[in-house]
Amino acid sequence: MAAEGGGKENNEIKTQFTTREGVYKLLTHSEYSRPNRVPFNSQGSNPVKVSFVNVNDQSGNGDRICFNVGRELYFYIYKGVRKAADLSKPIDKRIYKGTQPTCHDFNHLTATAESVSLLVGFSAGQVQLIDPIKKETSKLFNEEGLSSQNQASSPSGTVV
Repeated sequence: MAAEGGGKENNEIKTQFTTREGVYKLLTHSEYSRPNRVPFNSQGSNPVKVSFVNVNDQSGNGDRICFNVGRELYFYIYKGVRKAADLSKPIDKRIYKGTQPTCHDFNHLTATAESVSLLVGFSAGQVQLIDPIKKETSKLFNEEGLSSQNQASSPSGTVV
């Protein structure tokens, strides 16, 4: 017995649909790979910065990676491009409330398996020296967020 309900079967394949994120459209390969496509730019996206250091530890896996996503800063053991880091077990994770990290770099000359110096720059102008292995915060520079461009200069042209 056939189903009664007056509905008709719809077997056509959709080539376009809309969600709250935007419009999804089926494109041919030539349209998709066209160099003048408008790049994807989501609201609130933050650039990710990545820093690497080698600490020469006994295990032979001395590479470490640090990256930031928004207001969070992560520090992991890096096992190379062929083997993913275990993202559920960071060596150190920091979440900043007032400002967000915009850049960071390691001191490669002093890095050891027990300690590594990481200099982190923030969006409000502060610079912080941390040790993600020891989980220590050493110093915060430019706590007021002032740069030499924001400071007044004396009549002689020197910065006060």
